Formats: sequence, C-alpha cells, structure tokens
Amino acid sequence: MQQHVIPPPRRRMIVGISGATGTIYGLRILEVLRRLGIETHLVMSKPGERTLAHETDLKVRDVRAMADFTYGDADIGATIASGSFRTMGMIVAPCSVRSLSAIATGNTDGLLTRAADVCLKERRRVVLMFRETPLHAGHIRSMAQATENGAIVFPPVPAFYDRPASLSEMVNHTVGRVLDLYDLDAGLFNRWGGQPEAVPPADARARGDA
Repeated sequence: MQQHVIPPPRRRMIVGISGATGTIYGLRILEVLRRLGIETHLVMSKPGERTLAHETDLKVRDVRAMADFTYGDADIGATIASGSFRTMGMIVAPCSVRSLSAIATGNTDGLLTRAADVCLKERRRVVLMFRETPLHAGHIRSMAQATENGAIVFPPVPAFYDRPASLSEMVNHTVGRVLDLYDLDAGLFNRWGGQPEAVPPADARARGDA
C-alpha cells in the first residue's frame, strides 16, 4: 500500500519594522532569511514606513518585495494575528519605544504588536531590537516587563573585537547574533575564538624585527 509522505512545513519568520531608527537591521534580516530559505511575513508600522524614507532611498514597495508575504499594520485579521498560524517566532527590527511598551503590556493596537503578543502567548521566540538611548526608568521597566513575558530585548549594540571595517560588517555581526537565537547560522561574522594574536612591542616594530 502506497504511503503518502507529508513534507515538513516550510519554516516561517515574522519580521516587524517599527518607527525607530535602524531600518537597515530589518532590511538585512529580510535579505538573509530569504537566502536561508525561511518564509518571511513582514509587517511595517506607519512610523516605520516614514523612517524608511529618511534612512534609505528605498520605497515601501521595495521593502515589501523583499518578503514572501506582507501585511498592513491595520490588518488585525491577518494570518499572523492568530496563534494557529505556526511560525518560528518574530523579530522586531528596529523596535521603537511605543512598540516595546505595547508588547510589554499586551496593549496591542496594531498588527505588528498583536503578532508579537500572539507569539509570546504561544511561547514562541520574540526578539525586540530596541533602539533608544539614553533610557529613563519607564523604558527600563518596559524592557523588564517584556522580558518577563518571554521576549528577548536585544539592543543592536555593535561589537568591535572583530575589528569591523564598514557599517555593513557591523550590521552583519548584529544580525548574525540575532539569528543565532533561532539556531540560524548565516555565516555573517567571525565568532570569538579566544586570545587575539600577539602584537609585537613598539620598539621591535620600529627596528623591523616584527
């Protein structure tokens, strides 16, 4: 008797782009997830669309073309608003103060924050690339509450041990570390391997002995 083998479902990731500075992180995540074969579901807030115009030469339609599926922030009946729609989780890149606060309190007023809330209630991974500085006590309380709800607050803080030579390398390192949280290795950065190579003393370099 012939058996029908049902292939495993394609892995899906929700990507949210809110109104904080740092749209480049969301764009790079969409690019890398496509290369990795991950099905992407994009939702941008209206402030996110406005920030895009300030920070890049891209149009909203260009960004939407980078994702497999896109939704308007007002579309609260979209598939990603339901827990029965299975995903790997969600990355909000960048995550504004308003979005962080809404996700932390469950007071979701749009699809972006609703999708994050759904992922949290279904115990799926949610990474919030929170972009704000300096911080007041309210910001810190919101970060703590979001963490208590199961989210991972991931400020895109650059690392310098790899001696990045460009903005692209700095973005890649941060994006790679975010994707690590989903067990996705995109090969975007050099991992820490211990002690750096010994640097000859200054007098040895001056004599040409190095």
